[in-house]
Amino acid sequence: MADEEVPRIQLIAIPGIPLIQAGDDLAAILLDCLTTADLRLQDGDVLVVTSKIVSKAEGRLVRLSEVVPSPQAVEVAAACEKDPRLVEVILRESNRVLRTRPGLIIVEDRRGFVCANAGVDHSNVAGEDWVLLLPEDPDASAAALRGRLEAATGARIGVIIADSHGRAFRMGTVGVAVGASGVAGLLDLRGRPDLFGYRLQVTQVGLADEVAAAASLLMGQADEGRPAVLVRGLPYPLREGNARELIRPRELDLFR
Repeated sequence: MADEEVPRIQLIAIPGIPLIQAGDDLAAILLDCLTTADLRLQDGDVLVVTSKIVSKAEGRLVRLSEVVPSPQAVEVAAACEKDPRLVEVILRESNRVLRTRPGLIIVEDRRGFVCANAGVDHSNVAGEDWVLLLPEDPDASAAALRGRLEAATGARIGVIIADSHGRAFRMGTVGVAVGASGVAGLLDLRGRPDLFGYRLQVTQVGLADEVAAAASLLMGQADEGRPAVLVRGLPYPLREGNARELIRPRELDLFR
């Protein structure tokens, strides 16, 4: 065993990232912070960033005092006991409302994700009157960020935009990929042999979600201030991919 290479993955929180404001050049900020930390992007690296810093840089902030709720928002707000103005923002970001109960509204958002509040969030947003939306097109945001970083460094990398989502049948939130570029969203292992030579029949791995969840351990959920994590040593080759691969097609959904 001593002569064998032991597989390992490194997770490195990028230090020194400031509070991001609308219009900030996120790629330039990340490159500066990488340089200051004496970190150099290498081929095969994956950079995971929170959806919040991407959304803030893209100006995806909404001021609730400027929102006029629709009759539908007022009705849904009564069912889930939420601010009608917040519900109006959620509805604008949604294709359909799936479930409500006091304190909770589950939707299919415009990107196809089934999640609470369409990803609309108060946390880590300055001012109680403001909420933050998910990036308009997280896959496009990931691709743009990846393009800037690859052009500046010459390294072939992947970029994942991560958000915290709950699961329908399990407690707690986990990091998931809402945007990806240069890394597989869904890794198809069908046809590969197992330890006994049997060919896998149905195994597909949510690779981008697994990487996002691992990175979220360092990112944290409160005041940690670590919105970007470098992942090194991913045991699968990079390829073109996106987070849309992870959305279960409606004809395969047994619960909706």
